[in-house]
Amino acid sequence: MSNNHPMVKQANYLFNQLIEWRRTFHQHPELSFQEFGTSQLIAETLQKIDGMKVERGIAVETSVVGILTSGEGPTIAIRADIDALPITEENTTSYCSKNDGIMHACGHDAHTAILLGVAIILADLFKKGEVTGTVKFIFQPAEESTDESGLSGSPYMVQAGVYDKVDAAIALHMCPWLPVGDVQMSDGYSMANVDVFEAKIYGTGGHGAYPELGTDPIWMLGPVMQALHGIVARKISALDAAVISIGQIHAGTASNIIPTEVLIEGTIRSYTPETRDLLALELKKAISIVEHLGGSFSLNIERGEPALNNSALVNQLITEAMLEIYPEIQITKRPFGLGGEDFGYVTQKIPGSMFFLGCAQKEGVQRDLHTPIFDIDETCLPIGTAILAHTAVRFLNGEVYLPINHNLEAQKHGT
Repeated sequence: MSNNHPMVKQANYLFNQLIEWRRTFHQHPELSFQEFGTSQLIAETLQKIDGMKVERGIAVETSVVGILTSGEGPTIAIRADIDALPITEENTTSYCSKNDGIMHACGHDAHTAILLGVAIILADLFKKGEVTGTVKFIFQPAEESTDESGLSGSPYMVQAGVYDKVDAAIALHMCPWLPVGDVQMSDGYSMANVDVFEAKIYGTGGHGAYPELGTDPIWMLGPVMQALHGIVARKISALDAAVISIGQIHAGTASNIIPTEVLIEGTIRSYTPETRDLLALELKKAISIVEHLGGSFSLNIERGEPALNNSALVNQLITEAMLEIYPEIQITKRPFGLGGEDFGYVTQKIPGSMFFLGCAQKEGVQRDLHTPIFDIDETCLPIGTAILAHTAVRFLNGEVYLPINHNLEAQKHGT
């Protein structure tokens, strides 16, 4: 995709640099909360940009925040996640991961490279006096995993005040199911609440030859599983997004011993807070069946990131910006699925939106997210850079009005 719009030209001019950054990050992936080399390269790059203030280690040791400001005006945050996954890469490209068992299999290397490109473009516009206000470039660690407290990087940065006094936030995500030149957008709930549960069913156990002398938690598991898998089908409206999936079941030590307990672990996904609460309630009811069968149970539900709730107004801003510079771009309107995204913590706090950027390679092989063969068509990099940068420019220039944006409201009324 190419045309004569100045923003597109600037992004295309950075194409080789974007590829170099992306491949460097791809070759040196680091797991959540361990992104030391990644954050060092990000910080060093930002520090070379005129007018850029760089802050490191806010809330999370490996976080990096760059700030451009010209004083009065609105504030927009642009976020990229920087961590990788515990996956062994199976690609054979020249830029494959050099860290055994670790891979950028979700496109965070591309997100990071794109945001560095946006920073360079916007810094030049700030220097020329063509925009006013503030941009925060937020390079967030640990999107993929949580720490011992059950938290990923985003809630730590939100709690530390990184998004305070920010009027809107935007982000993008690689989209391997769409070709370069397409994007996917969705208003409202677009990715899931992510909850994890651990349940234990308790019986007395006993000798496998004399089951009548005790209570068998494996036998109790049968009706529990039926009840669990019936929750979404019979307790949740077909119009509501919801999933309960069992990932692990563990029980027993020998063929002739009835165990005393069965462990069940799984995930719960939903969009709305109401459905999230209802799923937890029904899950407890389903497992409590064992109390009528002579057993007992324990249940622990760990609430993870909230659903990504995209602002329709911010989506409108992004859409108008991308159509202005790429009139031929194809926009698919539908939610992104029931995967998790900790940018949801940001959209809980302020108006924000994430869109998915088509990056499928032309060879026809489906290189899905979180797989050992994930890869992208790197021609998507300048497109993502131009869209994010132009969206920020239109926002800073007051070309969109958000009712919750007090700076823009004051400008609108001439105060």
